[in-house]
Amino acid sequence: MNDAGQADMADRSDIERIEQLLVELEARLKSPGAADELAERGVNTSLALVAVQGVRAYVRGDKAQAAEDLGVAAEEIRHRAQLHPGGDPQAN
Repeated sequence: MNDAGQADMADRSDIERIEQLLVELEARLKSPGAADELAERGVNTSLALVAVQGVRAYVRGDKAQAAEDLGVAAEEIRHRAQLHPGGDPQAN
Protein backbone atom coordinates (compact mmCIF):
# COMPACT_ATOMS: atom_id res chain seq x y z
CA MET A 1 0.00 0.00 0.00
CA ASN A 2 1.37 3.43 -0.92
CA ASP A 3 1.40 6.52 1.31
CA ALA A 4 -1.84 7.82 -0.22
CA GLY A 5 -3.57 4.51 0.50
CA GLN A 6 -2.37 4.52 4.09
CA ALA A 7 -3.57 8.08 4.55
CA ASP A 8 -6.95 7.08 3.10
CA MET A 9 -7.23 4.21 5.60
CA ALA A 10 -6.33 6.55 8.47
CA ASP A 11 -8.95 9.06 7.27
CA ARG A 12 -11.61 6.38 7.10
CA SER A 13 -10.74 5.24 10.58
CA ASP A 14 -11.07 8.79 11.85
CA ILE A 15 -14.37 9.20 10.02
CA GLU A 16 -15.63 5.96 11.52
CA ARG A 17 -14.68 7.25 14.96
CA ILE A 18 -16.53 10.49 14.32
CA GLU A 19 -19.57 8.56 13.11
CA GLN A 20 -19.47 6.40 16.25
CA LEU A 21 -19.28 9.48 18.48
CA LEU A 22 -22.30 10.97 16.73
CA VAL A 23 -24.22 7.69 17.15
CA GLU A 24 -23.36 7.75 20.86
CA LEU A 25 -24.42 11.39 21.09
CA GLU A 26 -27.79 10.52 19.53
CA ALA A 27 -28.25 7.72 22.05
CA ARG A 28 -27.42 10.07 24.94
CA LEU A 29 -29.85 12.68 23.65
CA LYS A 30 -32.58 10.03 23.59
CA SER A 31 -32.00 9.06 27.22
CA PRO A 32 -34.67 10.32 29.64
CA GLY A 33 -32.11 11.84 32.01
CA ALA A 34 -30.46 13.89 29.29
CA ALA A 35 -33.82 14.97 27.92
CA ASP A 36 -34.86 16.20 31.38
CA GLU A 37 -31.60 18.08 31.96
CA LEU A 38 -31.72 19.66 28.52
CA ALA A 39 -35.35 20.68 29.00
CA GLU A 40 -34.35 22.45 32.22
CA ARG A 41 -31.95 24.50 30.08
CA GLY A 42 -34.61 25.24 27.51
CA VAL A 43 -33.08 22.88 24.95
CA ASN A 44 -35.47 20.90 22.77
CA THR A 45 -34.12 17.36 22.47
CA SER A 46 -35.81 16.76 19.13
CA LEU A 47 -34.09 19.81 17.64
CA ALA A 48 -30.77 18.70 19.07
CA LEU A 49 -31.27 15.30 17.42
CA VAL A 50 -32.06 16.90 14.07
CA ALA A 51 -28.87 18.96 14.34
CA VAL A 52 -26.79 15.88 15.16
CA GLN A 53 -28.37 14.03 12.24
CA GLY A 54 -27.40 16.97 10.03
CA VAL A 55 -23.80 16.72 11.18
CA ARG A 56 -23.83 12.95 10.56
CA ALA A 57 -25.14 13.53 7.04
CA TYR A 58 -22.43 16.12 6.41
CA VAL A 59 -19.70 13.79 7.67
CA ARG A 60 -21.04 11.09 5.31
CA GLY A 61 -20.85 13.58 2.47
CA ASP A 62 -24.62 13.90 2.06
CA LYS A 63 -24.60 17.68 1.82
CA ALA A 64 -28.21 17.98 0.67
CA GLN A 65 -29.52 16.10 3.71
CA ALA A 66 -27.11 17.98 5.98
CA ALA A 67 -28.33 21.31 4.63
CA GLU A 68 -31.95 20.26 5.14
CA ASP A 69 -31.46 18.98 8.71
CA LEU A 70 -29.18 21.78 9.85
CA GLY A 71 -31.37 24.38 8.16
CA VAL A 72 -34.49 23.08 9.90
CA ALA A 73 -32.71 23.03 13.26
CA ALA A 74 -31.27 26.53 12.80
CA GLU A 75 -34.57 27.99 11.62
CA GLU A 76 -36.53 26.49 14.49
CA ILE A 77 -33.96 27.48 17.11
CA ARG A 78 -33.89 31.04 15.73
CA HIS A 79 -37.70 31.17 15.77
CA ARG A 80 -37.87 29.94 19.37
CA ALA A 81 -35.15 32.39 20.43
CA GLN A 82 -37.13 35.27 18.92
CA LEU A 83 -40.27 34.16 20.75
CA HIS A 84 -38.39 34.02 24.05
CA PRO A 85 -35.50 36.53 23.81
CA GLY A 86 -34.70 36.24 27.50
CA GLY A 87 -33.85 32.58 27.03
CA ASP A 88 -36.74 31.24 29.11
CA PRO A 89 -35.60 27.71 30.02
CA GLN A 90 -39.17 26.46 29.99
CA ALA A 91 -39.66 27.55 26.38
CA ASN A 92 -37.74 24.85 24.61
